[in-house]
Order: sequence, then structure tokens, then C-alpha cells
Amino acid sequence: MSRNILRSIGIVAALMGAVLAVPVAAQLFSEGFEFLKAVKDRDGDAVTEALNEPGSTIVNTRDISSGETALHIVTQRRDLVWINFLTQRGANPNIRDKRGVAPLQLAVQLGFVEGVEALIKASADVEVTDSSGETPLIAAVHRRDVGLIRLLLANRANPDRADNSGRTARDYARLMGARSAVMAEFERADAEREGNVSGPGYGPQ
Repeated sequence: MSRNILRSIGIVAALMGAVLAVPVAAQLFSEGFEFLKAVKDRDGDAVTEALNEPGSTIVNTRDISSGETALHIVTQRRDLVWINFLTQRGANPNIRDKRGVAPLQLAVQLGFVEGVEALIKASADVEVTDSSGETPLIAAVHRRDVGLIRLLLANRANPDRADNSGRTARDYARLMGARSAVMAEFERADAEREGNVSGPGYGPQ
């Protein structure tokens, strides 16, 4: 058999392989797209059907343009029911989008205390940082959100971890004044760790 014939056979085989691969890739892309669309549309039946596929890992599929997962989408809309549903079905709360943002950071930015609590229960990293080194606790201090600060401290967020500027959440709290409600939460957390707090347990009420 001549080299030209062999070369032609090889080219044909390669083309056939490419043609066969395209529908598979398109199908995978379509499944992920449709799943995220169903999440955005709150289509519980379609989402459940996709998640019930044997061996499915679609719960952690990412938007091709933004890198967002379903958990990013439902956190952004402050949807506690869907956060609980997705995390119970294996959604990973520590996947970041293309901006490097995890769902917990979104929830803190929104002041979504219930969402933060649900994500922490699903093993979200309370020490996740953004490009400036800011932790969720530092972000909560900047917001002056006492409820979030209390929740994060109760879940072992480190008040002395510095951002890229060298300042910690405790440092930012001190800037608000020794008698501020924010600083009081840090003092309360310190006392709790030392076992000096009486009355109701420290943490979300």
C-alpha cells in the first residue's frame, strides 16, 4: 500500500474522530448549561433529574464564562432553601469563580447571615481570602455587621490573620473605637475562648 494511500486513510480516520468528538463535547456543554439555567430558573424538577443521573458530578459544573457554580448563583440571590438543597447533594462550597470569589465571600458581601451559616455547615473555608488578602471576617468588620462577626468568630475565624496591608480584623475593629459594638464582639469572643463568659452560649442565637 502506497504512502499516499496510508496518509489519506490516516486523515480520514482523524476527521472521523473529530466529528464523533464534537457531539460528545457539545452534549457535555449543553448538560452543564441546561443545569445552570434550571438553577437560575428555580426549576426544581429539572435540577433534581440532572442530579439523579448515575455518577453525575454536574452539581459542581461551572459557567464557561464566569466560572460560577450553582452555589454561586443561589447565594447571590440569597436563596437559603437552594443552598441547603445543593450542599446536601454534594455542592462544593469552596469552588471559586473566575474572579477568585467563593460562595461564602458572596454571602458575607451581601450580609446574608443565614447563607453564611449554611455554607459553614457545609464545610466552607472561613479563612478564604480575596486578592487583597481580605478574609470573610475582615469583610464583616468593614460592614460593621455584628451578627456576621459573631457567627464567624463562633466558627473559629481567625481575628488576627492579616490582609495584604498587614492589618487584621481585630486591627480594623480597634479603629472603630474601644467601645464600639464591633470591638465588643472581639472581646466577647476572647472571653468565650478563655471560658469566662456566663449566661447564654456564644454564637448565633
